[in-house]
Amino acid sequence: MRRAVRACVTGLALLAAPLAHAQAPQGAPAADPARVAAARPVVDKIFPAGTYRRMMDGTMSKMMDSMMDGVMKMPIAQLARIGGVPQDRLASLDETSMEQISAIVDPNFRQRTKLGMDAMMASMADMMDGFEPKVRDALTRAYARKFDGRQLSELAAFFNTPTGGLYARESMMMFMDPEIMGEMQALMPEMMQKMPDMAARAEAAAKSLPPPRKIADLSPDERGKLAKLLGVKASDLTDQPATSDEGTK
Repeated sequence: MRRAVRACVTGLALLAAPLAHAQAPQGAPAADPARVAAARPVVDKIFPAGTYRRMMDGTMSKMMDSMMDGVMKMPIAQLARIGGVPQDRLASLDETSMEQISAIVDPNFRQRTKLGMDAMMASMADMMDGFEPKVRDALTRAYARKFDGRQLSELAAFFNTPTGGLYARESMMMFMDPEIMGEMQALMPEMMQKMPDMAARAEAAAKSLPPPRKIADLSPDERGKLAKLLGVKASDLTDQPATSDEGTK
């Protein structure tokens, strides 16, 4: 379920990507008001009101269902390797999937997960309804910076044609097309298989850095600052005791 939630959050980040790309670089001059006015009808065509809900209600929901199905069928050993479980402890799990286990332990797991995901998607759609106007305003400013008045007029003229109007309405939705999402899903098994190696490379890349400091390594002033940030007393700050196999015996 946590994987499904993370996937859902990732989907939300993808949906919010237009806003990220539309933000003006720090220190960039404000967009010309006349060009902003010329860009607005263009953005109204290419990013009409309700675009996010169209994504969330249809394609995104189906994509999340498909992703969850893939996770359910994925061998548990593959997931465990990503979590760092030693290979010698996984030999007997190579063919075991979450779907097989949940069929015994919780036969309603998939249905429960789907109901929870559907409820989450509905909440996200409501949230995106309020967020969407900000995206549209940001995209309008971005178009005003990227295109001059003549180019914006040409875009508007094209979007007012039958073909241009269709392109404008569907351009955002094309990224959620089953063909594209199918290719992205096909990448998931390979990505999961390579995840342990990617994690090892990431760890090796930071190996030259000193480890995080413990509370005991902090000066009294640093402990005071940390305690203030956390809203606790400096005396309450302690290092968590290390756990080991010996400690549990």
